[in-house]
Amino acid sequence: MIDIFELERYCNDLLAADGFEDYCPNGLQLDAGRREVRRLVTGVTASQALIEAAGQAGADLLLVHHGYFWRGEPAPLTGVKGRRVRALMTAGISLLAYHLPLDAHPQLGNNRSLGDVLGIRQARALDQGLVWQGELAEEPPAALAGRMAGLLGRAPLLIAAGDRPIRRIGWCTGAAQGAIVEAAAAGLDAFISGEVSESTTHLARELGIHYFSAGHHATERFGVQALGRHLAEKFDLDHQFIDIDNPV
Repeated sequence: MIDIFELERYCNDLLAADGFEDYCPNGLQLDAGRREVRRLVTGVTASQALIEAAGQAGADLLLVHHGYFWRGEPAPLTGVKGRRVRALMTAGISLLAYHLPLDAHPQLGNNRSLGDVLGIRQARALDQGLVWQGELAEEPPAALAGRMAGLLGRAPLLIAAGDRPIRRIGWCTGAAQGAIVEAAAAGLDAFISGEVSESTTHLARELGIHYFSAGHHATERFGVQALGRHLAEKFDLDHQFIDIDNPV
């Protein structure tokens, strides 16, 4: 058990949240009034389905990667946003969200966690940014695509630049398809992101780099789980990760 504001301060410090210029506020986004946190539920996106599942699980706190109040979106709490906020308040569930700080964390972040899942060696940030790099034993692109399908639960889109094996690989979870240019400039053989754009196909072919689109949701399931496990162990919390299926 821990006070919710103490937990927020700990997470802010752990993830260096103040050091990011982000698209949304990081930290406690909604205080439902419960000061003591015993039951923590984690998930990727604070959708209506996740909120309802967290309520059924008896959560005091919902910790997500994709929360609310994104830059440029309408401010009024109406429609979908209003229903979500009302559901959280009714259930007494507070909302804690970390976006870029959770992507970047060197031990618990989405990028580090995805690299661990895929068995990438010497995983590290490329130029101290959000894009990561590492090494594989020589692996043909089709073989890596098949292995990723089994590990992530969805088949990635592969745009292969020939059939040369992959040794040096880069990745950035979520909507990071534009970083393929940075990966190619670093001399990497392949790049993985979550989402893909129409232009990404042409860039991969012209830059001569293998490209994998593995799913925004699929690539960002692991960081929030790692953070949830860490908090549960440190503060003796009950923790449950709830995965709301999303094919994107």
